[in-house]
Amino acid sequence: MRINAIDGFSEDMERLRGALEASCVVGTWDWDHTRGVVSYDAGAARLLTGDPDLAEREITGMSGAAAVHPDDREWLAEHMRKAARAGGLVVSEYRVVAPNGAVSWLLSRGRTYQDHLGRPLRSCGILIDITEMRDGGERYVMGRSSQPDDPLDRAADLVIALKQTLGDDAPEEVLAATDVLLFSLGRAIARSEGR
Repeated sequence: MRINAIDGFSEDMERLRGALEASCVVGTWDWDHTRGVVSYDAGAARLLTGDPDLAEREITGMSGAAAVHPDDREWLAEHMRKAARAGGLVVSEYRVVAPNGAVSWLLSRGRTYQDHLGRPLRSCGILIDITEMRDGGERYVMGRSSQPDDPLDRAADLVIALKQTLGDDAPEEVLAATDVLLFSLGRAIARSEGR
């Protein structure tokens, strides 16, 4: 499959995915609160469930976080529940364990959207592998934020909202361009947070 970017640039999808993975952005996630399901792209499915075949499927229950480090599962689940109730920005840092036993650190960044009564509808975001940048400090966890001060954070929030607005029925090249922009912003945010 070929992607036609806004400036007319064409790139092979596999080459683009390779570049995105090399940039530390490793996946996207989408949590439908009203239906109680989560869906991941291939990278997020591999990292969070241990099973890349679960990509683009609706997952319920503990299988959605099966690869999260056992010491991080409880606090992460509680953090995600609180963040969903609060709405807004969701940022958390936690460990995952690969099938071979290797431990990686992930930074998950997204946004929770609520209905007019303040009930969570959907949360979606990106995963960034921060294993190489991690220096053994405390976890970075945030809940609600009215307006991020950083332009990259604001841009990422807008692109996440755009992706949600477009839905799955948007033209493939528009969805691909949105993913590229989201991945690029995630990479830039990871670099700025790694300093």
